[in-house]
Amino acid sequence: MNFEGVIKNEYRILQTIGEIADEMNVKVRAIGGFVRDLILQRKNEDIDIVCLFDCTTFVNVIAKKLNITEVAVYKNYGTAMIKFENLQLEFVTARKESYNHESRNPVVQPATFLEDELRRDFTINTLAISLNKEDFGELIDDMHGVEDIENKVIKTTTDPDITFDDDPLRMLRAIRFSTQLDFTIEPHTFFSIRKFAERIKIISQERITTELNKILLSPCPSSGFELLRNTGLLKIILPCVENLRGRIHIGNFSHKDVYFHSLQVLDGVAKKSDKLFLRWAGLLHDIAKPATKRFDPVNGFSFHGHEEIGARMIKEIFNRLRIAKKDAEYVMKLTRLHLRPIAIAQECTSDSGIRRLAFEAGEDLEDLMILCRADITSQNLDKIKKYMNNFDIVEKKILMVKEKDFIRNLQPVITGEMIMKELNIPPSPVIGVIKSRLKQAIIDNEIENTYEANYELMQKIVKELNLK
Repeated sequence: MNFEGVIKNEYRILQTIGEIADEMNVKVRAIGGFVRDLILQRKNEDIDIVCLFDCTTFVNVIAKKLNITEVAVYKNYGTAMIKFENLQLEFVTARKESYNHESRNPVVQPATFLEDELRRDFTINTLAISLNKEDFGELIDDMHGVEDIENKVIKTTTDPDITFDDDPLRMLRAIRFSTQLDFTIEPHTFFSIRKFAERIKIISQERITTELNKILLSPCPSSGFELLRNTGLLKIILPCVENLRGRIHIGNFSHKDVYFHSLQVLDGVAKKSDKLFLRWAGLLHDIAKPATKRFDPVNGFSFHGHEEIGARMIKEIFNRLRIAKKDAEYVMKLTRLHLRPIAIAQECTSDSGIRRLAFEAGEDLEDLMILCRADITSQNLDKIKKYMNNFDIVEKKILMVKEKDFIRNLQPVITGEMIMKELNIPPSPVIGVIKSRLKQAIIDNEIENTYEANYELMQKIVKELNLK
């Protein structure tokens, strides 16, 4: 398999890097996710470059020849990075790694290309393309990564017990790739994740949250959370979601499994929006149901106040996950409001009630409605149809109230009575003429709808009509 044509047509910077490498007598390859995604025909603007040379020296030469002024060097990771047009290129010296059991930070030594491939996480991420002239564009597949792509399999490059014990973050990466690509985790690799799940505790929260976010942004994020649950990782990194599990029965009453309901809502949101924190809201909107569960022998189960208590829980959860305050507040707001639209649809709500919801939701009203529609997960198709019709009613009410408010806001602040008093005249057609001229000026955005602007224009109209 050769990618010479693709590189020359779409990634000419790689050809330039190869030419510079040849001038310096340096062996260099593009490797990892970029190559994997070329085969899968997925867009990837992050390109990893591995070379048999000091990567910092190499990237500085490239930057100088391409007039790139900013070079980022990460000494702790032994990498350097430059940006070129829409591409981000990260360079690393081929290396092998050894680990201390209490840390995921490896001891690094220079290595061959093959040794560098062996230290990588999964076979599908070991694929490389030569950038040197002698075999430019040739695919290097020492770990049979193409075969695993064809079979849609996630498999470690070496014994998964060693892989995950050395670097536990790779357990989350396996699940993330499986979710993103709709691949299966190979059984030995899967059971190794279960075996070493507790090792995830040595990973920083920021790195865990990054992987969770990538899982949430996948086409079908629920599959990722099921993998997290089935491997034992979910109860460690997000126990509040694990605690939602279980359908409850008492006598003739039962309530759905909130965990699976939340995953259905998450997938429903994902079908309508790629907003990360709207998806978080789908996952967490019922997070307080276990804490607010009550049972009444007559009326069955209730969860009064779960929306408000859930919002407070989300604040604590996101603080632990190291998620920004503004993003937490957005998810908290949607959680607080997620019951309101259905209540409005079921009641004869006044315009003021609609207006209050629109005011509280603000610019997130559309997102709230996406969440509310996704929240209808009943198996009863008639019930779903009824609820969806209710939401249609809510949205029509919102539009009607907005239209009323818009029309009302177009009414000049100077009334007919004020015009009659100013001109000292009785009711007459001229009052309508002046009001009409004022309103048209507001509609055409010629004046602001303030008393001062209306009064000034009124005086001009009066002069034109010779009324004074």
